[in-house]
Amino acid sequence: MLGFLAARQAGLEEPARLRRAEATRRVLSLDLNKDRDVERIHGCGINSLDIEPVEGRYMLSGGSDGVIVLYDLENFSRKPCYTCKAICSVGRSHPDVHKYSVETVQWYPHDTGMFTSSSFDKTLKIWDTNTLQPADVFHFDGTVYSHHMSPVATKHCLIAVGTKSPKVQLCDLRSGSCSHILQGHRQEVLAVSWSPRHEYILATGSADGRAKLWDVRRASGCLTTLDQHNGEKSRTSSEAVNTAHNGRVNGLCYTHDGLHLLTIGTDDRMRLWNSSTGENTLVNYGKVCNESRKGLKFTISWGCNPDFAFVPYGSTIAVYTIFSGELITRLRGHYSTVDCCVFQPNFQELYSGSKDCNILAWIPALREPVPDDTSEKSLSQQHLNPAYEDAWSSSEDEG
Repeated sequence: MLGFLAARQAGLEEPARLRRAEATRRVLSLDLNKDRDVERIHGCGINSLDIEPVEGRYMLSGGSDGVIVLYDLENFSRKPCYTCKAICSVGRSHPDVHKYSVETVQWYPHDTGMFTSSSFDKTLKIWDTNTLQPADVFHFDGTVYSHHMSPVATKHCLIAVGTKSPKVQLCDLRSGSCSHILQGHRQEVLAVSWSPRHEYILATGSADGRAKLWDVRRASGCLTTLDQHNGEKSRTSSEAVNTAHNGRVNGLCYTHDGLHLLTIGTDDRMRLWNSSTGENTLVNYGKVCNESRKGLKFTISWGCNPDFAFVPYGSTIAVYTIFSGELITRLRGHYSTVDCCVFQPNFQELYSGSKDCNILAWIPALREPVPDDTSEKSLSQQHLNPAYEDAWSSSEDEG
């Protein structure tokens, strides 16, 4: 670290390099935190987690029991061992609770005063955080698998919704109605995700094996249908349409800069796509076990070099380097299938939810303490940037 600081002071390194290096070190040292618990409220499996991007302090969880819980992740006890308390919840006794499993929860990207939830009860609800009352409710004809609000939109307030219908629904918060639909998929839409780079670009994944990119301003159809073969299929192939996976596409996640898109399918494959060209980058992640019949919530790190993907893998969480496909480790701690995870970029922390009803916190391990007998001189030399090493020697030293 001293070498980084000295090099930055001399102008040899860009200021952000130390931040990236430390963020990467912290992610690589993630481990189950034995001193931090998340209060157990859910009586059934946890399907979705979301941390608000304004302060990075409050977390939402949605469960198979229809319950929504709001947690405060801040440690006010000033003690190393503490429990993240549930501030409030929409429990089974709440008059407006979802009747069936909550599949997705998401904070309003610009303010903690509002959050959204969607459920197998065929509704999408807009909640006032302060009163825990629904400000609006959207009803659909089929099961709702996923919804998403754009993190960067300034010119629209559209919520993309994937349901049992092959049509992607776009709900307008301003008008309180479904503004229009996107047609092109042949089976239910399991995953939707807005681009963090372009506010009108939407990615969708369906049970028909296809992933599509849309510009919601265009009525003529999707921008592109992602093709795992990059257009190089044999002419004798019986496949008439481009497919992203040989199974259901049930997971989507953009990289933080929006330049790439990760997809997961029930063919036990994960693929990385160039979001501008729609090209399959052909990164090989090996077998990525995926037995989920509905949406799978995975996440990507921010501010690291390289970036990492955190993917539910049975009862573990697999950590991959995004651009090389290397499996770094598998985080073990849950007793049953992991359904969702969310990354906290301020402190490089990870939270995961499972069918075992638990939310686990994965925290960077502390640096190993320097031995007491290490002299100040050797310590400074250990961290010294090679550009500052003293190459001068006197004749006395030589003799």
